[in-house]
Amino acid sequence: MWNGCTHLDLNANGRLCQVSRILCIANQKGGVGKTTTAINVSSGIAKSGESTLLVDLDPQCNATTGLGMRPAVRHPLLNGGPWHDDLCPSNEPNLCVLPGCRSFEDIRQLAIGDPVGRRVFSDRIAELKEDFSTIVIDCPPSLGHLTETALQSSTEVVMPIQCEYFAMEGLTQMIEIIRRVMDRPDNEMEFGGIVLTMYDHTLELTREVDDEVRDFFGDVVFETVIPRDVAVSEAPSHGVAVLDHAPKSRGARAYIELCMEVLNRV
Repeated sequence: MWNGCTHLDLNANGRLCQVSRILCIANQKGGVGKTTTAINVSSGIAKSGESTLLVDLDPQCNATTGLGMRPAVRHPLLNGGPWHDDLCPSNEPNLCVLPGCRSFEDIRQLAIGDPVGRRVFSDRIAELKEDFSTIVIDCPPSLGHLTETALQSSTEVVMPIQCEYFAMEGLTQMIEIIRRVMDRPDNEMEFGGIVLTMYDHTLELTREVDDEVRDFFGDVVFETVIPRDVAVSEAPSHGVAVLDHAPKSRGARAYIELCMEVLNRV
């Protein structure tokens, strides 16, 4: 565990108030460590003392089950009731989860790209900001309206990419979506960073991808890389983050270092 900081600002009345960061973990390609990063970044930030919420928007609901919880029958962002009733506390004291839902109809409604749907989503996220200093959104692996709406409601986007050729191909598509959201006049989102995952320093391809991404994006790329580590893959089967499953593993140490970078990029 390390000492984090709680982000405070002054409201209109001169009182100190909590400032929420909304981290959107996004990549249109599956299998790049997106959900694993969402789970472990959420857990790591919570361990720093921040009140943290993980929102599962992926219809596969892996962020939900990966922390030992059941998917919701109806997605909490759509059921219209008090969202407090849908929160699931995790084993980490400062971490709660807004579970995902596998209902095709709910996913269809969330994915509708009309202004009304985006406003409903934004209003719900605004409600959540009142009680959490950090919100982490696990997006579906797609370039659809749901991902774009989540990006538009976020303050930062973190993009995990696997160190392989096809991941590089998809990177430009994701960057285009991010640029489109950032160009909107009402946008508040910034590019939080790119994190290299499933990193194998013994492979020449890994080093080539690392060099190419850093040459092109510079400081946007996190210094920390997430190594291939069986402990990271095993943790979801135990319903916990790797930071709790195997805290001395290479993967846990890497995610702790990544969280420290995220906390310092304020």
